Amino acid sequence: MNQSKVVLCMKWGTLYPAEYVNVLYRACQRHISGEFRFVCLTGESQGLLPGIEVFPIPDIGLEHSHYYDGAWPKIGVFSSDLYGLQGRCLFIDLDTVILDSLDPLFNVPGPLVAINNAPWSSPSLPPRTMSSVFAFDIGSLGHVVDKLKSQRDALVAQHKIEQEYLHHAVDGIAYWPQDWLVSFKYHLRQPLVLDRFLPPKSPPPEAKLVIFHGKPRPIDLVRPPKGNWERFPHYGHGVVDWMSVYWNSGSPI
Repeated sequence: MNQSKVVLCMKWGTLYPAEYVNVLYRACQRHISGEFRFVCLTGESQGLLPGIEVFPIPDIGLEHSHYYDGAWPKIGVFSSDLYGLQGRCLFIDLDTVILDSLDPLFNVPGPLVAINNAPWSSPSLPPRTMSSVFAFDIGSLGHVVDKLKSQRDALVAQHKIEQEYLHHAVDGIAYWPQDWLVSFKYHLRQPLVLDRFLPPKSPPPEAKLVIFHGKPRPIDLVRPPKGNWERFPHYGHGVVDWMSVYWNSGSPI
């Protein structure tokens, strides 16, 4: 594929400081071959490394609550004209950990390629779209934004969260191979009781990405707070070695 490569991330609020963007950028530098553009959509560029392009989060007619009750601002990346950007885009949430080459992710065909997280908890269910990491051709899904603008309140009430809206708004969604990504919550944390004595498992060698969703956040495994960094009744404590190596390798030199 000869299309230009663009990596997109988005940052608002205070949950993920600039450090998360920088770590993700460094990880992409290590795991994408050839030239690519790394773009952060944000209103706060302070602390970001040189080489990170910054544009505002697209205004798609959302209210303040839509930024925190469902990640609806992410729909803005599908604007027909996204600051003149062109090419195949890989959107990555800031709390994603990159383990291996991302080049194959740019080459999986489909109008939208996303995570199917149904097998993580309910293998018998049909696919369920998760938007932590997804790929698309920039400008090709403008109708997704147009529909949300014209029917915002009804669609937000119906779907609650942006990834469920995407699941119904885009035809022909393709999904990443399951062995390319693992969920920290479902695949790496130890079972109850054992998690009090054993650290989280290391990612399997075939995994390209570790997906964090909810608590804990990646930084909790690197600079842990006192006591439990997991969500009760699960338990986690201390530094997780493989996560610390990743984070420190991705931080500014």
